[in-house]
Amino acid sequence: MATPPPISSTPPFKQRPSKYQYQSGFGNSFESEAVKGSLPYGQNTPQRVANGLYAEQLSGNAFTVPRAQQQRSWLYRIRPGVCHTPLVPFEKPTLLDSACSIVNPNQLRWKPFPIPEKKHDFVEGLITIAGAGHASVRHGIAIHIYTANENMVNKSFYNSDGDFLIVPQQGTLDIQTEFGFLEVHSGEICVIQRGVTFSVNVPDGPSRGYICEVFGAHFRLPDLGPIGSNGLANPRDFLSPVAAFEDVQVQHVKINKFLGKLFTATQDHSPFNVVAWHGNYCPYKYDLNLFCAVNSVTFDHLDPSIFTVLTAPTNEPGVAAADFVIFPPRWLVQENTFRPPYYHRNCMSEFMGLIRGVYEAKKEGFLPGGGSLHSCMTPHGPDADTFNGAIGAELKPTKIPDVALAFMFESSLILGISDYANKNFIDDDYWKCWQNIANNFKNHQQQ
Repeated sequence: MATPPPISSTPPFKQRPSKYQYQSGFGNSFESEAVKGSLPYGQNTPQRVANGLYAEQLSGNAFTVPRAQQQRSWLYRIRPGVCHTPLVPFEKPTLLDSACSIVNPNQLRWKPFPIPEKKHDFVEGLITIAGAGHASVRHGIAIHIYTANENMVNKSFYNSDGDFLIVPQQGTLDIQTEFGFLEVHSGEICVIQRGVTFSVNVPDGPSRGYICEVFGAHFRLPDLGPIGSNGLANPRDFLSPVAAFEDVQVQHVKINKFLGKLFTATQDHSPFNVVAWHGNYCPYKYDLNLFCAVNSVTFDHLDPSIFTVLTAPTNEPGVAAADFVIFPPRWLVQENTFRPPYYHRNCMSEFMGLIRGVYEAKKEGFLPGGGSLHSCMTPHGPDADTFNGAIGAELKPTKIPDVALAFMFESSLILGISDYANKNFIDDDYWKCWQNIANNFKNHQQQ
């Protein structure tokens, strides 16, 4: 009898260690309590909430949307969120731009955005790059860069305009939310929805990353269609916090983003005083290493939509205000196929960012912490060196290396550029990478 092969003691995936506990699943109706017995049983607003707490609902949708789209959570807190001074304009200058009024159809590329040495936290380091639409009409998106080298001490932030999809590129974010804690490393993402109060610490030192803000529908998992019931980002791999609270008296500054402007209020206690909560409107994180990529195993390319992690749809079926797409490590096996991304013009707007490594279509100039924007119908594709290397390469199975991780914020909207992004860190020579593409045409009819 043949001896069976040994079973590997090392699993192919190891759960990334974290100092926090989480609840698993995407869009689940969770419940969590830091003090046993704090959640009411059978109803949301009893006459007297247990342990002297206050009931407060956080609504992510209109009350009357279809049940399948309804997102809301009930929070049971030591003091309700209304206990603060009036909001007044933020006293510091910011680089947020709700207009994004600069029109530029060219291929654009930005060098890595530096992290200023001046002490600044996550909110003070927000920089708008591009956007379309407006929060006032609940339609549109904005793309931001963030940098931070200081913790938000006795300071928090909530966004009335939209949801933040945060993509750390450098450094870990230790995020305290009303719902509990999230530890988000480079190579992971998190989504913090409209209205959720949070504070960001940077335990690894200076941090930098990207943000896609959506003003309309919330992010959801894309439909899989013919792919079937498995693949891409699996729901079980999304993690939401468990209840954790502070009961402290402290002078606290709360910052609000409202129609693109920042406002502040103060209160004499921590806003992270939620002892228990239940619902399906809560922040979450996801490890991009767990993305199960699919692709062609015969010839040609499938569309990059197969790499969609999350999508924020519009009212038009199949059309997204924003898709979050990644280009992860994976095997390329297509036969008789030009394997890098092909030359194309797209009805969508494509903002690319690089988390680590080298992107397969741009081996020079496109760097971690930088970005590129190819607007609606603006042609783009691999540079000349990448093209020449690909047409002569031996077509054996090759691996996009594990160190490579690029992503795209893709939108059906046509994006304007912020004044800051139009003037700072633009690679003025980007257009030159296509100029030495040769004319290889052979007209056999003239021979």
